Amino acid sequence: MNAVGASQTTRRIAALRGASSEMIQDALSLFGEGLKREGFRVAGVVEISQCETGGVCKRLAVRDLTSGEVIEISQNLGAGSTACNLDPGGLAKACEAVERAIEEGADVVVLSKFGKLEAARSGLCDAFRAAILADLPIVTGVSPQLTAEWLHFAGSLSTDIAATTNALDAWWRASGMIETRPPSSAERALAAVDRERRNVA
Repeated sequence: MNAVGASQTTRRIAALRGASSEMIQDALSLFGEGLKREGFRVAGVVEISQCETGGVCKRLAVRDLTSGEVIEISQNLGAGSTACNLDPGGLAKACEAVERAIEEGADVVVLSKFGKLEAARSGLCDAFRAAILADLPIVTGVSPQLTAEWLHFAGSLSTDIAATTNALDAWWRASGMIETRPPSSAERALAAVDRERRNVA
């Protein structure tokens, strides 16, 4: 079956593969913000990194697509440290924010990545589970090194797509979710005015 044309039931998760982390995060961000402008309720986080010359990252954060809040997910371990600097507290806060947005009502969930922590059932794993249990479409990035772990986690729910806005838009159209777009605030206001006019008449 063609990945983009797969059924809504079995292909609810779009896994972005085959691109750099920066390209994947850019695609996720553009996709999420585009859907918000169309009136969809978007839950999730995208990764923000600040790197030194040579690509060594010294600070990591995620941006909450619902609130716009930037949540730090790295910690300063001191000069010369080679240990993982991810902050469990920051990750927990980010995960809780996504779960809260899902509980309050969302149309789609955008999660920065399925990485080593998620493969170990940590990180954003609970946010993935909440989205799956809510039967919501999910868009995320997946490292090629974690293909086996991802398949074990997502199974037939996932389809691989290129990390481009065109590929994401095609997957979104094929999902059938475009037909369920909620009315925008302007559309709701116009509908209310129309109802008042009919009542007066």
